[in-house]
Amino acid sequence: MKSAVSSVKSTSWSLIYADFKEITKARLAVSVVFSSIAGYFLGAYQIDFVSVLLLAFGGYCMVGASNAYNQVIEKDLDALMKRTRNRPVPSGRMSVNTAMAIAIALTLLGVLSLYVLSPKTAMFGAISIFLYTSVYTPLKTKTPLSVFVGAFPGAIPFMLGWVAATNDFGIESGTLFMIQFFWQFPHFWALGWMLDEDYKKGGFKMLPTGKKDTGTALQIILYTIWMIVISVMPAFGFTGRLQLSVPAAIIVLLAGLAMLGFAFKLYEKRDNPSARRLMLASVTYISLIQLIFVIDKFSKTLF
Repeated sequence: MKSAVSSVKSTSWSLIYADFKEITKARLAVSVVFSSIAGYFLGAYQIDFVSVLLLAFGGYCMVGASNAYNQVIEKDLDALMKRTRNRPVPSGRMSVNTAMAIAIALTLLGVLSLYVLSPKTAMFGAISIFLYTSVYTPLKTKTPLSVFVGAFPGAIPFMLGWVAATNDFGIESGTLFMIQFFWQFPHFWALGWMLDEDYKKGGFKMLPTGKKDTGTALQIILYTIWMIVISVMPAFGFTGRLQLSVPAAIIVLLAGLAMLGFAFKLYEKRDNPSARRLMLASVTYISLIQLIFVIDKFSKTLF
């Protein structure tokens, strides 16, 4: 009898944990934390692991809060789409009040954690939540420009780490912001291309032309080119302390050209498999170049 009760409790906790991961979009949140920590390592003169933990915790809370608010606001639309109908709120596994309580708690914990690092870090974190929840989310059903608006909070994490390390917003953090800003267009338009039919069921307007056509594919190519240009700029000495060695810049350039190749493939074929390959290439690209920037910085220090 005891074992049966403990088994039920274990199952209940596992379901609660699974729903918490779902409402905070754990995988996305972890990738954002990774970006923030990479930015911190780039900006820090000396690594303070307490600060890294605060940044990681605060960053996860901020992303989790944004996603929880988003899923409350869009619960009725999520119920219409195959990819989102099983989320905790639209499926009925979690009440709106519970989801809001989680969102508010994560907001407070996130802002407090980032404020301990610096008021500027907390400010940018709070701006990110506001833009994502109050501007980007409502615009998704009204105009494709929502992706442009959403790119602002989406570009903050890489920059946020630098600000947390230096308590300063300058050319370096601005460059990190611009790298992730331009990266988001090919990434989200590739995702929007793949899920266009499902998005339309919820009334979301995610593609720049509203269609899976050459116009959308061409814009993906153009924004990918801008992303590459910004990514290699630190090799030319225009970006303050944020610098890249020539070998590192070549690797970043090659990675960007590889992603651009997937963008041209999408332009050529205009099909979902090509969009999926571009989306996966974009995820690989942003993680890879963040690692390259960090490794390049510390290799200069060591050698």
